[in-house]
Amino acid sequence: MQSILSAWAWIVAVGVVIVGFFYVAAVWLVTAPFDRGRYHAGRAFRQLAMVAAKLNPLWHFETDGTPPHDPRLPYVAVSNHESYADIFLISHFPWEMKWLSKDTIFKIPVMGWMMRMARDIPIKRGKRESVVSAMQGCRDRLGRKVSVMIFPEGTRSMTDDLLPFKDGAFKLAIEAGVPILPIAVAGTRNCMAKHSFAFRRARAKARVLSPIPTTGMTSQDVATLRDRTRALIDAERRVLERELTGGRVDAARAG
Repeated sequence: MQSILSAWAWIVAVGVVIVGFFYVAAVWLVTAPFDRGRYHAGRAFRQLAMVAAKLNPLWHFETDGTPPHDPRLPYVAVSNHESYADIFLISHFPWEMKWLSKDTIFKIPVMGWMMRMARDIPIKRGKRESVVSAMQGCRDRLGRKVSVMIFPEGTRSMTDDLLPFKDGAFKLAIEAGVPILPIAVAGTRNCMAKHSFAFRRARAKARVLSPIPTTGMTSQDVATLRDRTRALIDAERRVLERELTGGRVDAARAG
């Protein structure tokens, strides 16, 4: 039955992408003349992720925390990364963020077209010139008062432990003079495991934490900011795991 539901969820997801393209394109056409940051086109694109998740019979998503009081005060949002489902979950937050994503995703027909209309930011791993270009793209979006979303682990963790956080997001926030916005995610590893494209039954939750100001910080503070953010996200994701499992995670670890 789960295999049937997973196949159905893929059919629905593909259908949402194809039909949703016309919605995103219409929003892009109407708002492009005055919305140079593509805030509205990006938000329309994120809404497709919400619809696909809602129509997936295997997923139950929750989000909470205190949203930014001004979504146009740009932030560098950072989150732990468990699976592709993180994107669907984090898209439920009610403000727009431009995603730093692998360049290969931009090459997917229809999906990649919408990512470009939303002005998401491509990056090619291991290519210095691509990293430099991506950081320039992030600074451009922040300068247009639109937040950016980065997974500082760089890739999905295959275990319960966080991977080390890379410096890029934190250096960007300090140089741009914008706050870090931490987001903790739990449960998405069970939605779609790494190296698998099969949907699985799961509950997942994301929580936005209080922003961390970078006012007065310099390049010498990057490591401190990085480690502080990682510790906050790590602690909160464990809280979320307990909420999702009723404490069974702690019991299993103790055993």
